[in-house]
Amino acid sequence: MADQFAEVDKLRETLLGLEESADRHLEDINRQDILTRIETVIQTVVTSVSKGEAPVLSVMNRSSWTNVMFHESVGLVLKPDASVVTLRSDWPSSATKFALILKVLSVIYKLVQSDSYATKRDIYYNDPQLFGSQKTVDSIVDDISCMLKVPRRSLHVLATSKGLISGDLCYLEGDGTMVDCRSSTTAVPVSSNVNGINHIVSSAKFILIVEKDATFQRLLDDDFCTRLSPCIIITGKGVPDVNSRLMVRKLWDTLHVPVFALVDADPHGIEIMCIYKYGSVSMAFEACSLTVPSVLWLGLLPSDIQRYRIPEEALIPFSQADERKINSLRRRPYITCQPTWENEIKAMQRLKQKAEIQSLASIAPRFLTRVYLPNKLRYGCWI
Repeated sequence: MADQFAEVDKLRETLLGLEESADRHLEDINRQDILTRIETVIQTVVTSVSKGEAPVLSVMNRSSWTNVMFHESVGLVLKPDASVVTLRSDWPSSATKFALILKVLSVIYKLVQSDSYATKRDIYYNDPQLFGSQKTVDSIVDDISCMLKVPRRSLHVLATSKGLISGDLCYLEGDGTMVDCRSSTTAVPVSSNVNGINHIVSSAKFILIVEKDATFQRLLDDDFCTRLSPCIIITGKGVPDVNSRLMVRKLWDTLHVPVFALVDADPHGIEIMCIYKYGSVSMAFEACSLTVPSVLWLGLLPSDIQRYRIPEEALIPFSQADERKINSLRRRPYITCQPTWENEIKAMQRLKQKAEIQSLASIAPRFLTRVYLPNKLRYGCWI
């Protein structure tokens, strides 16, 4: 297995080189720097008001592919000349978001000033009628992080994690709490303060990202983390939250072991895997701390459908939404640069059928944990 991961070490060296300058910059972002950046924004608003002008805010357009570029060693990163969206306080279409950004900025200012922390959920429930939904708060916090050019963790705003982790792993939380993930029956929620984790201890030979909670629970029930070799399994329960992505990245940086992905053989499963590996457009401004470019596609590969003769009744026909998604994937730079991945996606498109990981149970109830994964890992059947 060591020979097959020689490229991973080379990739890590490149990535670390890119991050050194970013790390030096982030070290300089202390509490006073953050307060100063917020004060500068507010000062601009106050100055406009004093002149009788309608104040405006400029936020990065975090939903446009034209604002990101692809770097093989990092993933999707924000362009230096990325376009911005202007929020005017006197325009009905943007006045509400303008006001909400100022509201959240005031909350963040108080948190940083007092050196205290709050979750995004805390902010929402402070005035649920004002914000309308948790999603609104989540988006505004990310907009502010991007606008101030400050990592979200430095804003003293934490996110409640939805991910789970289990396996050969122990660590200390930022508050000194010892966390032991070695239970064979229950999983541990991913920390809401991943950057505060330290003293990581593990003998894991690899990390396995699992797309779905149901599959994760199956691996847990079958004691997968100790049956084959010591390992760590983690799930973001579908599209991963930032904390799940941060956790995978922190473990990769610390343990220097291979990272595999186990996802459904469908367009959405592939996209979820790509978020862990290459990041997302909306969080491209934090790519260096979220992506793991060495992630390997372990399964379920579209070619596995015929290789393992998964019964026809266990397969699902493509929908129009699947067709649109797979066409979108094929146009993305991180797919076009990987011929083996692109070939698998083409095979899926020709087949016009998809398969969930659970479809392997139609071959045998424990086929996934007793045959499929052991063989994949033993014989290097990943791409």
